Amino acid sequence: MGAAVCLFVITLVLPWVVVASPAAVASGPAGSSCTSRCGNISIAYPFGVEPGCYHAAGGFNLTCRQQQGDPPELFLGDGTVQVTDISVPSGTVRVKSQRMEFGQGPYSRGRITNGSVTWGGGLPKGGQFFLSESKGMVLVIGCNIQVDVHASDVASYNRNSLVGSCTAVCPMLDGFDPYSSVLPYPYLPNGSCGGLGCCEANIILGYSFYRIQIQNRSISSPSYATSLNNAGIYIIDRDSSIDTRSLSLDGGPPVTMDWVISGSQCPTTNKSAAECRSANSFCLDYVTHVGYRGHRCHCSYGYQGNPYVLGGCQDIDECKSPDIYHCYGNCRNTAGSFTCQCPAGFTGNASFPNGCKDIDECKHQEAYSCYGICQNLPGSFLCKCPDGTYGNSSTKGGCITFKNSFTGLSIGLGVGGGTSLLLLALGAPYIVRKVKLQKVNKMKQRFFKQNHGLLLQQLISQSTDIGERMIITLRDIEKATNNFDRARIIGGGGHGVVFKGILDLHVVAIKKSKIVVQREINEFINEVVILSQVNHRNVVKLLGCCLETEVPLLVYEFISNGTLCHHLHVEGPKSLPWHDRMRIAAEVAKAISYLHSAASMPIFHRDIKSANILLDDALTAKVSDFGASRYIPTDQTGVTTAVQGTMGYLDPMYYYTGRLTDKSDVFSFGVLLVELLTRKRPYVYRSVNDDGLVSHFESLLAEGKLVDILDPQVMEEEDGAIIKEIATLAAMCTKLKGEDRPTMRDVEMTLESLLVKKRQQVPFNGTRQTGETDSTPYMSTSRGTKEASRQYTMEEEMLLSARFPR
Repeated sequence: MGAAVCLFVITLVLPWVVVASPAAVASGPAGSSCTSRCGNISIAYPFGVEPGCYHAAGGFNLTCRQQQGDPPELFLGDGTVQVTDISVPSGTVRVKSQRMEFGQGPYSRGRITNGSVTWGGGLPKGGQFFLSESKGMVLVIGCNIQVDVHASDVASYNRNSLVGSCTAVCPMLDGFDPYSSVLPYPYLPNGSCGGLGCCEANIILGYSFYRIQIQNRSISSPSYATSLNNAGIYIIDRDSSIDTRSLSLDGGPPVTMDWVISGSQCPTTNKSAAECRSANSFCLDYVTHVGYRGHRCHCSYGYQGNPYVLGGCQDIDECKSPDIYHCYGNCRNTAGSFTCQCPAGFTGNASFPNGCKDIDECKHQEAYSCYGICQNLPGSFLCKCPDGTYGNSSTKGGCITFKNSFTGLSIGLGVGGGTSLLLLALGAPYIVRKVKLQKVNKMKQRFFKQNHGLLLQQLISQSTDIGERMIITLRDIEKATNNFDRARIIGGGGHGVVFKGILDLHVVAIKKSKIVVQREINEFINEVVILSQVNHRNVVKLLGCCLETEVPLLVYEFISNGTLCHHLHVEGPKSLPWHDRMRIAAEVAKAISYLHSAASMPIFHRDIKSANILLDDALTAKVSDFGASRYIPTDQTGVTTAVQGTMGYLDPMYYYTGRLTDKSDVFSFGVLLVELLTRKRPYVYRSVNDDGLVSHFESLLAEGKLVDILDPQVMEEEDGAIIKEIATLAAMCTKLKGEDRPTMRDVEMTLESLLVKKRQQVPFNGTRQTGETDSTPYMSTSRGTKEASRQYTMEEEMLLSARFPR
């Protein structure tokens, strides 16, 4: 390409031989002998090496090669993309990352030139392999270079969406030679890519191919990559543990690709597909965020293995893993499932600890054949003849009276022995219970410390006793949820599963967090600290927490009417009435404004979306899910953090810079306003020009064609003036630069004034503006006139909230 940027994939051209040793041959799906292993990599259908051993469509053919003296290596298709691992159950294949360079030639010495290259060469062209959306990222090593990653179709380049970008810079030190092959410390520390000497950016949207746009950002030209041994561009897994100075010339760590067995979706009749050959398998549709569609096969519940071959899904023996499948009794494996029963002498539910209770056989002596003195024991009972008798107490009339001179002695020995046995029998259960209770208490204390319970008490109760009042015992939680009965599960969010329970005669929602790493435990404590000091009628109320389990628990007020997302995105032409949407938007704005400017310390939510807005029976909005929220000191306007949030609602400036400000919540709220106006989901919507919901909305607003995207129900229920004012407000909230957006206080006041204007124009009486009765099947719960007419300033809001105890 001359001065243009060229793609260099370092591949040694050496003599190769196909490997198919006898130990690596097995019977394929068609009954032929198929290679089942290449080196240390297992090969399972639909992948294969020989013809007839792999799925014919979709690029599942492999090549196994070996250079003399080296272990065998596996490649996709014709042998340009090396495979390091294949997982049939998860539908992934890991391939060796290709290395892309900035320049070329023996004298370039890392010189950076503007241009573009394509990543994905050598991958199958069927469109059934694409970068994993949950793992991919771009890694750049070099100096004064900006790299933009665009979605690309190798054939026609008809996709050009920007999906990731980062910039690496190298400030010059006194005496530093720009032609040096090694950067001075600390500009390339071990494993660090913060923008100095190298940079990285997550790739959230998975495509088969990407166009890498390279721009020289050096003030003086030319610029140099400097680190000759590893300077370049890599697409790898974001969880790869690497040293950026040790990357080899022939590529980086492996990158994960998702795959589907077919580019079509599952049949709509019985949800089965021809590719799902196992008797215990089913077909499941697979759709990515960018619209790739296809399907995969999965083993049925209770089975595991390969669903693409006959007999591939085998029964799971749940009894070998009682800690996973929860059996505290006698376990028996069955096809696709298992049964769990209490041992003999016990009754109850064997699926829970201490769920099996001892049967008191002495209350039914005849049923257990005891015609003497009965004594109940754990799991059993003791039956003996009365004093002065001997014989078989298990048969009627089996106890015979003593008639010799040793009767007195026998009676004495019997009484003494019986007393000893009685004391032993009575004392043993007490001692066992005491030991078990001590073990349980020690475990609860350990979990309390592990979950930072002492830190939580210190943070919450420095000046009050609120921490002691919020701590709830595990015993109370188990009673409230019937030992976490799965029938009590009412939903789940990004940070946990929610149970419905009854605590102190009040219906509550109990959140069981999905915590697996220490960072998430800190987020859990963050949510408790934030909500314990927030008291607002439009913010979900935290009632308490339990730290005596391995997984911490939160107890909230129960909000009975689901989420705003559930009410808005219903099937059919009619959804939530427009006047309820306006009121809910105003209530959410009031809550966020309170968090930004009226809380003791400003709080940035970071995840405002319709799925995190709960509605009670009167459709009053309650902002929830504070797991990602952050406190911001009053002397700061923002803070740099790891990016968190939901795609579609996420502030683009926060996404690219990591700088979190109050205007990030304003952007998310603006997206929520667009969602209320259009009734379209921000994270899946794409226009015919491949624009997202916000950009398409703003374009139509500027062209005066807003009617093309508005929800028809909104246009039917509201006049154009108010709709245009709210659409303009949404556009202001979603401006690219944060300083151009209004504050949440300004947004709140604007929405409140529009509500007042709407009530003055047409008082809500259950009819449309034309006087015609509204026959929509969606009806919201009516609200009292007094409540609907109340208006509060922020100071009155705080005074009113302070009157009600938490």
